[in-house]
Amino acid sequence: MQITEDLQERESERSHYSPFGNVQGPCRVAQFLVIYAPRRGILEVWSTQQGPRVGAFNVGKHCRLLCPGYKIMGLNNVTSQGWQPQTYQICLIDPVSGNVRTVNIPFHLALSDKKCERAKDLHLVKKLRTLLKSKSPNYERLEAEAKEILLDIKYPATKKQALENILASNRIPLSTLTSITQALMDSLQNQELECVDESLLVFCQYKLKLLHLYESVQKITSVTMETASTPSTKELAQLLRLEEGELIRLQTIIRNYRQEHTRSGVRFAEDEDGMLPVKTFLEYLECEQDSISVKKVSAEEYIALGSFFFWKCLHGECSTQEMCQTLESAGLSPQILLSLLLKVWLSKEKEMTERPQSLCCLHSMLSLLSNMKVAIDESWDLQSVSPWWQQMRTACVQSSSNGAALLSAHVGHSVAAGIASALAEKKLPKSLQEDDVESMTDSWEALSLDTEYWKLLLKQLEDCLILQTLLQCGVADTVAKWVFKQDISPDLLKEAREKRDSHSVQESGEVSPVVAILETAGESASDEQVLELLSLVYQHFPCSLDLDVLHAHCCWEYVVQWNKDPEVKTWLSLMMWSTFIIKRFSSAAYLIDKVGKAPKDRLCRRDVGMSDTSMTSFMGSCSDLLQTMMEADVSSEEMLAPVLEVEDSWVAMEGPNSIVELALEQKHIHYPLVEHQYVLSAIMYAIMKFSLKSVKPLSLFDSKGKNAFFKDLTSIQLLPSGDMDPSIVSLRQQVSMTGSFFFYVTYCCCII
Repeated sequence: MQITEDLQERESERSHYSPFGNVQGPCRVAQFLVIYAPRRGILEVWSTQQGPRVGAFNVGKHCRLLCPGYKIMGLNNVTSQGWQPQTYQICLIDPVSGNVRTVNIPFHLALSDKKCERAKDLHLVKKLRTLLKSKSPNYERLEAEAKEILLDIKYPATKKQALENILASNRIPLSTLTSITQALMDSLQNQELECVDESLLVFCQYKLKLLHLYESVQKITSVTMETASTPSTKELAQLLRLEEGELIRLQTIIRNYRQEHTRSGVRFAEDEDGMLPVKTFLEYLECEQDSISVKKVSAEEYIALGSFFFWKCLHGECSTQEMCQTLESAGLSPQILLSLLLKVWLSKEKEMTERPQSLCCLHSMLSLLSNMKVAIDESWDLQSVSPWWQQMRTACVQSSSNGAALLSAHVGHSVAAGIASALAEKKLPKSLQEDDVESMTDSWEALSLDTEYWKLLLKQLEDCLILQTLLQCGVADTVAKWVFKQDISPDLLKEAREKRDSHSVQESGEVSPVVAILETAGESASDEQVLELLSLVYQHFPCSLDLDVLHAHCCWEYVVQWNKDPEVKTWLSLMMWSTFIIKRFSSAAYLIDKVGKAPKDRLCRRDVGMSDTSMTSFMGSCSDLLQTMMEADVSSEEMLAPVLEVEDSWVAMEGPNSIVELALEQKHIHYPLVEHQYVLSAIMYAIMKFSLKSVKPLSLFDSKGKNAFFKDLTSIQLLPSGDMDPSIVSLRQQVSMTGSFFFYVTYCCCII
């Protein structure tokens, strides 16, 4: 009988084996001899390599031993390579009981005789696995048996495999895991130095170190502390190095942000307590000599590990100083701890922004981490950028939680300013220190490059938060989308701008004119909130939300929506003409020329995509647009091109160009071509307005005039000259004499 080696057993002999690793390599094959002795009624199994009997079974004297896959005879070294043994190579038939029995022989029985240490170790590992899977284990009995099995195993690689199985169990408490690991390490240390496997000893030391760290963190978090009272506005302002007015404004921004981005969700008690199973804790961390590092884990797992360390610290429920000292003494670097702390803070935005006490806890923890030995480089001075603070700023920039990022940036700026001020005081001469010691208050701040980067980041994060409170995207373009959806008139935009300019007057007691208008008109409180949000956005983006720029974006947004909804009236520009208008305008011209009169509603909807009423308004808007283009082209020769300014904090940022920038890049229109197009638009508007019949607008022009229609308004085209075909002149005169159309078309024909 031929048996193939189990790859898991093969890998267990190697020192680097892990039950979670991938198994690779060729399989080994062993052959066993199965003998049935009918007179004695036994079935014997013998090893063909080593010779001794490996098993015997009482089966009865009337059985038959069959080998359905018997093919060993006649095979050579070539044909045997493609031969695969069957799943059941031998079966035993018992005619008395009617049972058919199969024979399954473990591969390790071929390694040696029944006293083989390797085979015994494998049996012990299997016994240990069975013990760990017991339904309701007695932990004292389990600890004793696991120690006995672990100490009985001879091979170091198998010992390591057995210990990994124990540590990977979810059902064993921390005390039992620590006791078993300690017992194995003690047994290794009691052996002679030459006989000890160094890799196994180091493995036990590292795992025991992580277990002690887990136990220490649990003890710190289990000791409940009295929750500190909510800090006053003055205390919080001093902590963040802000004026009280600035803090109140910051609190207002955060409150508005939370109202707009409140999402209901499910919370689990385990998540709130920051609990982490010891098995998971061991999987996330690894030891390297005197340091502990975090393995490459997912974002959720990284946050779970950080919550285990810092969740209760951020809520003021345990000692932050003891936690930082424990983690530092264990070997976790300040950079790793800072990354874990920020991940927890930024991922738990709703909880963190609700509690002012969390800001104090974050400030305390960040100060403790910053004072660790290798946190801030000793060579750092005020004129260089510290990698420590750059790491925190990068985490704030990359976060999608703008509210939590802004608060953490304020805390980071406060701590960094305090450290910079202390460093500047140390470098001052003693004489200056004695003279100026009274003048240096908590609000005094040393000028440093890091401080400037913090101020820039705070401005950018606050701008993003203000913008996200109102909407979610770019400045003028997305404000325009929001204005369109809210159906806000241009007058309200102007009044909101005036409210910002007259902010100082309103503080003295006067009421905003817009608010007064809204109150008299009986508007809802949501309109007042809209006005406040617009005024706040104006303050943060005075350049990007200039009235002309915002009106241009609003105009473009109305055109975009008009393209989706043909019933909406709108004002257009050159970009609008080439992007949206020209196709519908040409379709309308060909339709009117085809039917020779004002088309009915069905034809308008089929060919142009709008009703006959909307088409009439559309033709009038096209005429107004072309008229505006000609007037703007004439006046542009006497005016300088506008200079678009950008807020200082956003100069270095890249993004899509605004509509105004794209418009300024357009070529100048060809005035005669626009005038020629305007004539056709006016004629079509008159046909639709007065429902004229027997009028084909394109027939009123010669071939040059027809070819010039619907072209790019910036291109040079051949236009009709003064000499006109008499038939066309006669046709124009006939149309000019038509009823109410006489006064309107006479003017257009004179222009032609």
